Amino acid sequence: MKVLRILFVFAFLAPFIVNAQDKENVVVDYNQPKEYVIGGVKVEGITYLREAQIVSLTGLAKGYKIQVPGEQVSSAVRRIMMQRKFSDVALYIDSLSENKDTCFFVLKLQERPRVSRWLFTGMKNSEKSDLQERLKLRRGGEVSDYVIKSSTDIIKRYYSEKGFLKAEVDVKITNDTVIKNAVKVTFDVDRGPKVRMQRINLMGFDDQIKEGKLRKALKKTKDKRLRNFFNSKKFNEKEYEMEKEGLIDVFNEAGFRDAKIAKDSLYYITEDRLGLDIHFDQGNKYYFRDVTWTGNSIYSAEQLNSVLRVSKGDVYDVVNMEKRLQGDPKKQFMDVRRMYTDNGYLFFNVTPVELKIDGDSVDVEMRITEGKPATFNNIIINGNTITSEKIARRALYTRPGYLFSQSDFERSLRELASIGHFEAERAYSEAGYTLLPNQQNNTVDIAYNLAEKPNSQLELSGGWGGDTFVGTLGVSFNNFSVRRMFEKGAWRPVPLGDGQTLSIRFQTNGTYYTALSLSFMEPWLTGKKPTSLNFSAYYTRQTNSYYFYQKSDEYMEVAGIALGIGTRLKWPDDYFVLYNELSWQYYNLHNWNYNFLFSTGKSNNFSYKLSLNRNSTDQQIYPRSGSDMQFSVQLTPPYSLFGKDKDYKNMTDQEKYKVIEYHKWTFKGTLYTKLIGDLVLKTSANFGYLGYYNRDLGYSPFEGFQLGGDGMSGYNTYGSEIIGLRGYPNYSLTPISEDGNYNGNVYDKFTVELRYPVILQPQSTIYALIFVEGGNCWADIKDFNPFQIKRSAGAGLRIMLPIVGMLGIDWGYGFDPVPTEGKAKGGSQFHFVIGQQF
Repeated sequence: MKVLRILFVFAFLAPFIVNAQDKENVVVDYNQPKEYVIGGVKVEGITYLREAQIVSLTGLAKGYKIQVPGEQVSSAVRRIMMQRKFSDVALYIDSLSENKDTCFFVLKLQERPRVSRWLFTGMKNSEKSDLQERLKLRRGGEVSDYVIKSSTDIIKRYYSEKGFLKAEVDVKITNDTVIKNAVKVTFDVDRGPKVRMQRINLMGFDDQIKEGKLRKALKKTKDKRLRNFFNSKKFNEKEYEMEKEGLIDVFNEAGFRDAKIAKDSLYYITEDRLGLDIHFDQGNKYYFRDVTWTGNSIYSAEQLNSVLRVSKGDVYDVVNMEKRLQGDPKKQFMDVRRMYTDNGYLFFNVTPVELKIDGDSVDVEMRITEGKPATFNNIIINGNTITSEKIARRALYTRPGYLFSQSDFERSLRELASIGHFEAERAYSEAGYTLLPNQQNNTVDIAYNLAEKPNSQLELSGGWGGDTFVGTLGVSFNNFSVRRMFEKGAWRPVPLGDGQTLSIRFQTNGTYYTALSLSFMEPWLTGKKPTSLNFSAYYTRQTNSYYFYQKSDEYMEVAGIALGIGTRLKWPDDYFVLYNELSWQYYNLHNWNYNFLFSTGKSNNFSYKLSLNRNSTDQQIYPRSGSDMQFSVQLTPPYSLFGKDKDYKNMTDQEKYKVIEYHKWTFKGTLYTKLIGDLVLKTSANFGYLGYYNRDLGYSPFEGFQLGGDGMSGYNTYGSEIIGLRGYPNYSLTPISEDGNYNGNVYDKFTVELRYPVILQPQSTIYALIFVEGGNCWADIKDFNPFQIKRSAGAGLRIMLPIVGMLGIDWGYGFDPVPTEGKAKGGSQFHFVIGQQF
């Protein structure tokens, strides 16, 4: 800049001799401005930029008239300097035309050196990666004071957020010896000590304000107290400034409307310890007196007051008043805004106005602008690259022409997040939707901005056990499309997009064991109503041939088929689903003397199942709110009641169980509660009972319960329901009959689990958990005691990968005896989870 100023002084105060085109010396007197026609502009000293681009920035075009010296010349230089790309700029006349009325300019530039490398020292590799992402510095860019200062500020702010408040940055610029006009820029960081908050002193309030509530309002700013043992003690100035509003809210909730922070001071106690003093001016306490409403025609003052819940003489709590008017983020209670917006009044507004303050009493008038009811206009679906648009639209409660409803809009987001084809986190975020209200015609357009997620799963595994190799191949397509099976180009690798589920699993080791299962589910059978169709079939065969060359007439075959219909109900609400299922199971044994009731014979299990489900969870993978309840009863015909003269005591097992009879009752309830942020509390209770029709026949050996362990089904001869209870070996809490078979006919189980996510991404979801559990299993309903439970506690980790499903590991410790194994307690147990959640 000094060079530039000297050039300007010289140009404006001294005469300048130039070479004319006719090679004669011509004197141009800059003390006497003269008008010229621009003959051209030549640019010198540029390497990286184009000449035409620079000339266009000056505004000096061939044929234009210009006064030299003059404002046009000065403006041209200023415009070039503002580009921050040059360290030196000089503009002068190089020559004149023969008539001396046309001038030819030369623009001499000195480009700033380009950066060949940006280097960082004094930091960890992870910090270097974070800073490179924040700084977005690129090679080949210019070095300028602005770039250096802004980059230094970003680095200091980065370390300040980590608690290094005294971090210093030394910028070193060195010439690159290889590349011309290039430099290396090194940011040398001295982080200094990590500074933590030692103490926070709160002053200037009386016992009407609880100090603990004030400290709780400082959500991220914590001092070194025992209660804050698990909290970070670093100080973040930006977060602290936002938390000041929360401090004042504590006073406002208690009626101190005039409260303010008189002063606050931050100081160093030691080199790495901070102190913070906050002085409040509490002011006087106020109370509500008269509350009136104006502008309301849809709801009466009595109806509005029933939601506001403010009476004369109540503490003047403006914080909760605002929540009951405008909405509570936690949705703990009804609010006035939701009353109107659920009834179509999207453009509703309410403003509380303090009409009069008399002593410690406040009169408030609620001024309402209702507007006109709005209707949904255009409903747009974006981002469904695989899933058919009709699959997304049928999940929506917002439809063109319908009256606007905030609850219907939120329910639509919940349905899109829970159907499993789209990213749940995005669906709830602001990026997941766009609301475009139009107050002129009282309509609102909604764009749902979806993002597909892979939800098909592949299982390919092999293992060695029992002196033989067992291979498993399974696929589950959770967005299958039967309609597109004959569509050209749809098999990539299979037709997808219609929300159907197709699962196939095959397991074998050759001749000893073979299992094949198939299931299909259509969630909308008719395409117009949420009536689901479920079909499943399976076949297993087990022989006594351990090797392929062996032949054996000892075998057991089990086959089954089930068909179910589920219907969404409208009452009590539309979260309820009524499910009906018919199933048949067939056993065929020949010379099978291995842990079964009989060795040769056939048995049939015909049953009808009725279940009532209610699922209001906000998403499938990591639910934060809602509940999942299921009550079911499964019945077989009471065959024994049709032949009362039969002597079951003298019958063989083959005769008794030619047809199987029972009635089975189960209840499963799970509640998810969001505590703080993404910290979620899961509580659940389960109960099951397998009953009989005929006392002489007794409990069925089929369809019972086996309690304990990881809860994974594995191989099960009698079709029992496997119930996990961590901290104990598999099935160890199940009673055993005299013939050595499991005999669990009644069970209960209770779980309290605390979950916190490590990663919530479409590619993977990882969360950690700690739990306490209790449960037990009995052979007879007469022995049932809900307080006689086996207790355990532990921790675990879950990983959800789209291609393989849910994986996890739990460590549990059982505190009570295991009677079936003769142990004093369950002790330490590790459990592995594949494809399921507890």
